[in-house]
Amino acid sequence: MNKLIVIDGNSIANRAFYALPLLSNAQGQHTNAVYGFTTMLMKLIEEEKPTHFLVAFDAGKVTFRHKDYKEYKGGRAKTPPELSEQFPMIKQLLEAFAIQQFELEGYEADDIVGTITKMADEQQFPVLVVTGDKDMLQLASQHVTIALTRKGISEMEKYDPEAIKEKYGLTPQQIVDLKGLMGDSSDNIPGIPGVGEKTGLKLLHEYGTVEEVLAHADDLKGKMKEKVKEHAESARMSKELATIFREVPLDFGWESLKYEGYEAASLAEMFTRLEFKSLLEKMNLSTARGEIKEEEVSLITIGPGQLGQLGEILPRIQSIHVEVTGENPHQGAILGIGLAGEDACYFISIDTLKQEAAQPLVKWLEDEAKEKVIYDAHKAQLALHWQGIELRGIRFDVLLAGYLLDPTKNDQTLSGMTDQYGVPAIQSDEHVFGKGAKFKVPEIEVLSEHLCRKALAVHRLQPVMQKHLNELQMDELFYDLELPLSSVLASMELRGVKVDVQELKDFGEELQKKLDEVISHIYELAGTEFNLNSPKQLGEILFDKLGLPVIKKTKTGYSTDAEVLEKLEPYHEIISHILYYRTISKLQSTYVEGLLKEVHTDTGKIHTYYRQTIAATGRLSSQFPNLQNIPIRLEEGRKIRKVFKPSEEGWRILAADYSQIELRILAHISKDEKLIEAFREDRDIHTKTAMDVFGVSAEQVDSEMRRRAKAVNFGIVYGISDYGLSQNLNITRKEAAAFIEQYFAVFQGVRAFMDDIVKQAKKDGYVSTLLHRRRYLPEINASNFNQRSFAERTAMNTPIQGTAADVIKLAMVQLYNRMQKEKVQSRMLLQVHDELVLEVPPNEMDLMERMVRETMENALELAVPLKVEVSSGKDWYEAK
Repeated sequence: MNKLIVIDGNSIANRAFYALPLLSNAQGQHTNAVYGFTTMLMKLIEEEKPTHFLVAFDAGKVTFRHKDYKEYKGGRAKTPPELSEQFPMIKQLLEAFAIQQFELEGYEADDIVGTITKMADEQQFPVLVVTGDKDMLQLASQHVTIALTRKGISEMEKYDPEAIKEKYGLTPQQIVDLKGLMGDSSDNIPGIPGVGEKTGLKLLHEYGTVEEVLAHADDLKGKMKEKVKEHAESARMSKELATIFREVPLDFGWESLKYEGYEAASLAEMFTRLEFKSLLEKMNLSTARGEIKEEEVSLITIGPGQLGQLGEILPRIQSIHVEVTGENPHQGAILGIGLAGEDACYFISIDTLKQEAAQPLVKWLEDEAKEKVIYDAHKAQLALHWQGIELRGIRFDVLLAGYLLDPTKNDQTLSGMTDQYGVPAIQSDEHVFGKGAKFKVPEIEVLSEHLCRKALAVHRLQPVMQKHLNELQMDELFYDLELPLSSVLASMELRGVKVDVQELKDFGEELQKKLDEVISHIYELAGTEFNLNSPKQLGEILFDKLGLPVIKKTKTGYSTDAEVLEKLEPYHEIISHILYYRTISKLQSTYVEGLLKEVHTDTGKIHTYYRQTIAATGRLSSQFPNLQNIPIRLEEGRKIRKVFKPSEEGWRILAADYSQIELRILAHISKDEKLIEAFREDRDIHTKTAMDVFGVSAEQVDSEMRRRAKAVNFGIVYGISDYGLSQNLNITRKEAAAFIEQYFAVFQGVRAFMDDIVKQAKKDGYVSTLLHRRRYLPEINASNFNQRSFAERTAMNTPIQGTAADVIKLAMVQLYNRMQKEKVQSRMLLQVHDELVLEVPPNEMDLMERMVRETMENALELAVPLKVEVSSGKDWYEAK
């Protein structure tokens, strides 16, 4: 049976944006609206099984309605850039789903939907219109059903004419009459002042239409009579504005709306770029790959019988690939190693490598003088270490090179790189091994060929990538920073950091006592016991029993998320206790229990895994566990750091943290005199900003002024919008916009830098850090405003954030080399944000404090001093 689904694109995108918290991918693109839109599409396709599909969008801000009423939609707030930048991605998503989309200058999505549904009515073609706009109810008919989104976009309520009659006592055609009487503040449609939905329905039940209400104005009583007479013209115009135009000139027919399903490869590629991993798994998608080209190369398996030939083979090898299972190389198994030279490539299993006769290969792997090209040296070094082999002599890493050449590329696999750099294609790992629960090690013949070809791909990628690095003047960044950093990180991770397991368990018990106490107090305030982890039961207590004001609802009832609870805090003391309960509960589950799982059984330490090639800005991230997320704001969270101890008796933990490094880099890059002056005079930058922006003395700066100054200082670094700042400070967007303007009026060098960097990016197509790390911005000259504005904001903040990432990395490499040279016993343990953590024996403390401070503060010369706060203690907590 035929069924057409028509989606009001702008309405659903808006609903999705405000229904979900701000999400973003590794490139910093916000994706919450795209994600919500995607889940809605998947649900519709699965449940409704459409044969035809269309998504309609508004085309620009001005429509034919503005000719008659210039104030149409005039009161509507400007679309937040965090939402507007997602529209191009939503449209690309629709292309990946193979769903038709349409927009037309001068018309709204409503008009396109109205025209399509009129055509469908005439041809008795069943249609489901999906929207968040009640105006669409006027389109309901025997063949057209309107699905209104409720509670964000998770639920829909369907309306046909009968349902409209039951709810409002009106026909679909009378919906525009209701709008004519009551108006619509969201569209700036005036209606008749003082007439709300209740009064409007009463009038229509009696008189039927706006025109009849106006004709019977004399029958009305008191003020209503006066209002109707006075605003008669407004009511007529409002009805006209609310009436959906159903004669839009469309240049397509039913055939083009046919929906025959999506192409798995296209959708998988889109989901991968957006980082919708859960959806990739849910839909069981895998990206299609091209067939392998047969190569004139020998593929040879080195078994126990061939180990005697290693002396002859090894001089011909330049490139290797170590295949490690799983994401965590500290726990992953090595499936084998591929070795490649010009005319042959070889495979050796890990079992064969462990045989005594394989020692020549082990020695070759461990020989610093034997230069090797590899894919992901870092992961290989970690995995081989746990097998008793120390990988050395890495001359080139194609993963690091690929990341530097294009940090925004999502597919950093070897097969993805062969596609990008034009070397003979290889099969993807997903094709060979499967994915997720379907992962399976293939037969030895398939495995050996795949690893041989991966090693060969490494061998062929190296000269191509080296040429690109030379052309882009990235040699120094690659060879002096990223490549040596890879080994520094590996040494830190393998060393690990000691965790006092008993103390961690004791802390867990301490948290449990606090949980028991706060739970008891909450029950006392509530007057009953209930499941605190059940939003439904908590909602019933707060809103039904205690009568607190309802902020928002979800599909299961009342919303009790953090945002809601924070707004409710002034109304009842139970709220602060619930927020405290949630904080303590998360500490116990995520950090106490989570860290206990990560303690290595043999070493008693935590061995994290730093990722060098994830963030487009160059920042490091960590996994197993994620050390960047260990909480520091609340005292209970900071106490987690107490369990991180020196691994030697009597040693101490030394912590060194860059102070406001991104703002200092902004001062250097922007050459803003006021910022430079503040840092050179060692002033509190947030107080100084508050003084300049508010025009007050230091003594007059109160805590709120400083808080706002701090928010805008860091907001500028991260390209914050008035919407983002308003959310951070809980102020209106108008106030936030005015505050940002005040800031730029004072710090004119910052504004000039922002303007100049965008101009330069438009000319070059990329921006760079001080160390020449590039980030390409292909959409910086896009005609589409949303794509262009996102690229512009990225152009402004990438040089700052990226340079900050470069500085801490540079400091790590320089400090590691200096410690090696001076043969100290001290060890570098962790890097967390802008902080380095070391363990130091007592006799080296003075030396290391001086060495760490000197190295970090002189890692890169700036127009303002880099400042480092160094402290020490018996554990990480005391050191901070």
